[in-house]
Amino acid sequence: MSLTADDVDRFEAARPRLEAIAYRLLGSAAEAEDAVQETFLRWQAADVGRVEVLEAWLTKVLANLCLNHLASARARRETYVGQWLPEPLFAGDPMLGPADTAEQRESVSYAVLTLMERLSPNERAVYVLREAFDYPHQEIAEILDITEAASQQILHRAKKRVADGKTRTEIDEAATRRIVEEFLTAATSGRIEPLLRLLTEDATAISDGGGKVPARAKAFEGAVAVATFLRGLFKPAEAKRALIGGSPEVHVWTANGDPALVAVVDGRVVGVMCLEITAGGIAAFRSQFNPGKLERATAWWAAAGHGEPVIDGL
Repeated sequence: MSLTADDVDRFEAARPRLEAIAYRLLGSAAEAEDAVQETFLRWQAADVGRVEVLEAWLTKVLANLCLNHLASARARRETYVGQWLPEPLFAGDPMLGPADTAEQRESVSYAVLTLMERLSPNERAVYVLREAFDYPHQEIAEILDITEAASQQILHRAKKRVADGKTRTEIDEAATRRIVEEFLTAATSGRIEPLLRLLTEDATAISDGGGKVPARAKAFEGAVAVATFLRGLFKPAEAKRALIGGSPEVHVWTANGDPALVAVVDGRVVGVMCLEITAGGIAAFRSQFNPGKLERATAWWAAAGHGEPVIDGL
């Protein structure tokens, strides 16, 4: 059936919410856009006159598309070169979705998106729909074709699995900025000791190069290993400049609600490092260097008023 202009407008009004759901489910802005476009094609082919509640219908179609994608993504990630990390999104990107509650902010944080990789597709869907979008269990059950009791059990299991790997706590903005500034001073000092004072003992550092940019296949674990890695990362070197096409500027920014360092060369985002800051210190560094996962970030960066860099070339 052909859609009327009103039918298209109704879908476009729902698009931001659908994209935000899909991004949380898939961890990729590009894949989220594809899933939402496929949902539109299903809407275009549907008997729209028989759709009683548009939001529920669209969410059900989208969720099932994402679940199918997640099942195949698991197989693909087994052959992924190195560590897999989600695609980072900068503050203000509508695909980040709602951020009114602590649960909503946490569900899109880089740390939790990474932890959600340990969930089954159904666990991830229930977690996202309930924690980030406040869907009641009755609606989640209808969307996923499960019982309401099963939805509740799946959420309990998913929350436990995410919590088991989580160290995140809410730190006020002023304290976060101070810690980031101290970190930059320490990282560019050329010494390990200042970094060790800022890290938790079990700190980790993970980098995603996607096989396109050199990145260690395994995470660095422990404060000493992480500090040694960071000292080398922030040390200027001609080889690194040649690899990324120039001397990067480093900005302090926000990605997925977390403090982040953004490396930029000639307006192109070449790296985003998200810091996980806890009451005990910096617990994790998750760095996205895969250029395929930085295209949206580069587009947003070009449109943002990002100010002067904190490091003018490495």
